[in-house]
Formats: sequence, C-alpha cells, structure tokens
Amino acid sequence: MLRRPPRLATPLDREQEELVHRESDLRDKVEKLERMIADAPRVAEETSRRQREELRVRANAGRSRLDISVALHDKRYGDDDRRTKRRGSLRKARREGRIVFIVLAIALAIAVVWLMSHLHL
Repeated sequence: MLRRPPRLATPLDREQEELVHRESDLRDKVEKLERMIADAPRVAEETSRRQREELRVRANAGRSRLDISVALHDKRYGDDDRRTKRRGSLRKARREGRIVFIVLAIALAIAVVWLMSHLHL
C-alpha cells in the first residue's frame, strides 16, 4: 500500500494550534477565577475573624482600661520624637529670643517717645 507522506504544518494549522493553546489557557484562567469567587466568602470570613482576634489580643495586652497614660499619650512629648527627630540648639533659640525681645523693646521705646512728643506731656 502506498502511504501518504506526512503533511507539513501549514500556517493555518499553526494558527489553529495556537488558538487551541490560547483557549486552554483561557479556560484555566476562568476556572481559577471561578474558584476564587467561590472561595471569596470563606476567605473574607477568615480575614475578619483574624482581625477581630488580633484586636482582642491587643486590647488584652496587659493594659488596664483605667490606664490613663494610654488615653492621654501625646506624641509631641513622647520618647519617640527624641529618637527620630533631633532638637535644634537651645543656645540658638535663646539668642533668637533675646533678639526678638530687644527689637520689641526698641519698638516700644520709639512708640512711647512718639506718643510723648505728640501728646505734649
């Protein structure tokens, strides 16, 4: 019997194989997304349960409800600021304060002299 030689792949055959491959990839993605949709309520419930548990653990972490230092903690005066932000020089602040005081005192003196000259006291 005569056998036909195997047919070479034509561009149409290659394109068809590529389409079949894409279709199978898309089917896999659709199945994966459908599973995710089906599992979403369970995952959401687990996440919310975990968050509630973490909040409960943090709330009972050895602090009393009457511990006023927790309620009145002000970050401006906490120890954290000293570690993260260096304060400016106190000497510089004093110098600036003295300069402002001298300028205000001179302005007050000028205002008093001006008033005295215009009121003739």
